[in-house]
Amino acid sequence: MPSYLKNQSIRYPIYGLIGVSGVLLLILTYYQWLFGLIGFLLLSGLFYVILQIEKNNRRETEEYITTLSYRLKKVGEEALLEMPIGIMLINDDLYIEWTNPFMASCFHEDTLVGRSLYDVAESIVPLVKQEVEMDTVSLENRKFKVIHKPEERLLYFFDVTEQVEIEKLYEDERTVISIIFLDNYDELTQGMDDQRRSSLNSLVTSLLDKWARDNGVFLKRISSDRFIAIFNEHILQHLEKGKFSILDEIRETTAKQNVPLTLSIGVGSGVSSLPELGSLAQSSLDLALGRGGDQVAIKMTNGKVKFYGGKTNPVEKRTRVRARVISHAIKDIIVDSDKVIVMGHKYPDMDAIGASIGIQKVAQMNEREAFIVINFEEIDTGVQRLMQEIKQKSELYSKFITPEEALDMITDDTLLVVVDTHKPSMVIEEKILREAEKIIVIDHHRRGEEFISNSLLVYMEPYASSTAELVTELLEYQPKRSKIDMLEATALLAGIVVDTKSFTLRTGSRTFDAASYLRAHGADTVLVQKFLKENVDTYIKRAKLIESVSFYKDGIAIAKGSSEQMNDQILIAQAADTLLTMDGVIASFVISKRSEDVIGISARSLGDINVQVIMEDLEGGGHLTNAATQLHGISIDEAEQRLRAAIDAYLEGGKKE
Repeated sequence: MPSYLKNQSIRYPIYGLIGVSGVLLLILTYYQWLFGLIGFLLLSGLFYVILQIEKNNRRETEEYITTLSYRLKKVGEEALLEMPIGIMLINDDLYIEWTNPFMASCFHEDTLVGRSLYDVAESIVPLVKQEVEMDTVSLENRKFKVIHKPEERLLYFFDVTEQVEIEKLYEDERTVISIIFLDNYDELTQGMDDQRRSSLNSLVTSLLDKWARDNGVFLKRISSDRFIAIFNEHILQHLEKGKFSILDEIRETTAKQNVPLTLSIGVGSGVSSLPELGSLAQSSLDLALGRGGDQVAIKMTNGKVKFYGGKTNPVEKRTRVRARVISHAIKDIIVDSDKVIVMGHKYPDMDAIGASIGIQKVAQMNEREAFIVINFEEIDTGVQRLMQEIKQKSELYSKFITPEEALDMITDDTLLVVVDTHKPSMVIEEKILREAEKIIVIDHHRRGEEFISNSLLVYMEPYASSTAELVTELLEYQPKRSKIDMLEATALLAGIVVDTKSFTLRTGSRTFDAASYLRAHGADTVLVQKFLKENVDTYIKRAKLIESVSFYKDGIAIAKGSSEQMNDQILIAQAADTLLTMDGVIASFVISKRSEDVIGISARSLGDINVQVIMEDLEGGGHLTNAATQLHGISIDEAEQRLRAAIDAYLEGGKKE
């Protein structure tokens, strides 16, 4: 550093000292002029020397600043031209005005000046237009972090290819734990002799071992019907691309041996903690089994779930032992409660109302008062006819209450029983869910990602035809303190009839057993038909919906209403049911406006196509042969496009959530 800059701190004190010395010399001259004159001469000489020194220092400083300015300018120019950072200036029309040589070299060009950003790097255009300050983009097979300065129309490009590759390598090598379960192994092998059981074991083990070897998976059998598999994220991505083809391979190979075995796989991924991975895998397996098995569930840390498979109709494998155990457990919980509140889903159908009446009867058999939550403004014509009959039974009619009345009477000891749904967003009133301390869920739908948490007891059987069927079985094991009334039995039977389409769909041997039990207790089949009658106007509206039908793929019928006509969900569902009875139709989808902002889609199938998986792709749900969804803020044509895309994704073999 120049001496001028170093001596800045002592410059002004010296000038001050000279001034003081001058004053003292004036006083001395007054008394001794000769000594004063000599002093002034010496002081003048000293002042002259100081001025010369300062002049030299100033010259040195100017030279230093000039040199430093030159060096800084040169370094700046070299930084712009030589540093491995891309710099690009663009104009308002997205044409390149200037780039440094590094930017041009990235595109293997001599210059990019004058070219449009659309031609050179179209992926950057959205970033510029939306004034995004920072993003990572791919250019010329490399990854760049782009920093955008909108005011200066300036872009900086930092090559982060190696960093991205390292991050990807880390992601790909993360551990994944999977639990593989043989769904119906116990049922299939129960009556087999040792030789045939051993043959089945060898077949399944060899298929799984080959699958593990081919995909680099570590596989270990931990029980007769359970395996554990360990692999990494990269292998998981590969398995997802193949839609977990092992599901189809096991099912098809064993079916040829007349032992239709299926797999359920629960996968835990996305975390580094092994205990947490194991917990996610088990939770995913529970979810897959709750949805009927024969599928893969991959639970991620962000709460999302991916599903693959689930195309086949679940094999009925619940037992009367389980029904009896559940019935006794419900009895104990009811006895420990002060009252029972029963709630179904919004716009309740016959199944929800019939099951609610059945649970009300269960509570009555255990000497507890029970109330059924209903919104009288949100029920279809069939339920309205049922309510007209119930009105004549004042004791039963008094048990129906509004959501507001339910909220007023609920206490810490009140039991809430949710029937025919397991999704919080689908219940009649979510506030009741939040207020209830004790909750039981009874449902026959496949379990979805959204689920009522903190339940004391969950009785979900996707193999059952309806919730009314499940509740009827529970009634059989309750104390016989009061007899089932004719109207109560009829309401339960109506729920079974509606959900099975008069015993044609999803009907197992247990369905007929439940119907027989209800018929023996006075269920009136003629009254059921009276409830399910429709008027002429409804028939005509449904016919107009069906008239618009077109075929997409083989056997898939899609009908859609006009953009002006609004129809309720019941009518849309009935149209889908009617289409399914037509020759050559294996699956039907009906799209219609439900309100100004809501498009409803009802889906039905004969079992060859899992419409639940397709509807879940559109944020809906339901059952393998009976599902629906609601789409908000889109047109009917847009809804049809999304439906066709979901059908395509399903037919390709997989489904993501």
